[in-house]
Amino acid sequence: MGNGMNKVLPGLYVGNYRDSKDPVQLDKYKITHILSIHDAARRIHSDKHYLCIMASDSPDQNLTQYFSLCNDFIHAARLRDGNVLIHCLAGMSRSVTVAVAYIMSVTPLTWREALKVVRAGRAVANPNLGFQRQLQDFETYKLVEERRRLKERYPSLALADRDLAECRVMLDSYQTMLNQRTICEGKCAMGRLCPTGVCRTGSKRQPRPRRPSTSSGESPGLKRSPSTLSTVSTASGYRPRSSPAGLYSYTGTPSRPTRSASGLSITRITDPVGGGTAMAVGGTEYSRRRAASAPATPALSPASSPPGSPHRTSHRPGLAWTIPNVHWDPESM
Repeated sequence: MGNGMNKVLPGLYVGNYRDSKDPVQLDKYKITHILSIHDAARRIHSDKHYLCIMASDSPDQNLTQYFSLCNDFIHAARLRDGNVLIHCLAGMSRSVTVAVAYIMSVTPLTWREALKVVRAGRAVANPNLGFQRQLQDFETYKLVEERRRLKERYPSLALADRDLAECRVMLDSYQTMLNQRTICEGKCAMGRLCPTGVCRTGSKRQPRPRRPSTSSGESPGLKRSPSTLSTVSTASGYRPRSSPAGLYSYTGTPSRPTRSASGLSITRITDPVGGGTAMAVGGTEYSRRRAASAPATPALSPASSPPGSPHRTSHRPGLAWTIPNVHWDPESM
């Protein structure tokens, strides 16, 4: 997780939160678009195009509702020779799920094959079981319609042959790494060392030594009360889940992102100087405004606009959206 972002397709990278803040990596891989999906997703770099989605790494978090939105953001950027970074906190679950859904939508691959493509490029990729079920359901019930929608919206076939050829190379590479035990499928048994650190490994517990029984000084009628098991409070409605690498996905915040499949709320902001744009999806009104706002940097001088104008006018290209149909206009980029 600390080795930097990884390329999974030409123009498509997966990384963690630290990678998204690293200007050296962003310049190295010429990242132009950033899809940020985690509990506090927000815009960091004013010169990048952003899609911010507030979503937790919980099995019951509905990510399927965002797949079409993410596909449009990624595909439109790649068609214009842009490079997209998808990141969450650890770069293992949420970002990988979005990348797998996109690869399924633009290639004939199944969700398992698409996951292998991502794992071949990023060995720690491991969506939680809830996200894996969502990918399976997406393949069963919605994938055909999503592929048709993308072909109608983006009739260009400039990426189709190259993506399919790259996926075949990645699948061959995955099988080679699997045979060499440099990667695994997340099925290592408890107590067995995982070659990539993706699987949970159980430690061999040493038996607790018994206290010597005392024949005198203890009444035979007295019994030791059993120890009280520590439980995780479920007052907030969910409990923290430890990721395979031992990282906690929750920060203890009492409020959770929205999980409703309808009523997507999108906040859009355009930097009048840097030209970057950001869309914040999901979460509360406060979190969306915070996500769409620029980082704590010296204030930018706003572009002049006539009094009473409802919007600032940017001289740099922006992104157009129509809600609730979530219409993407690539010509306005």
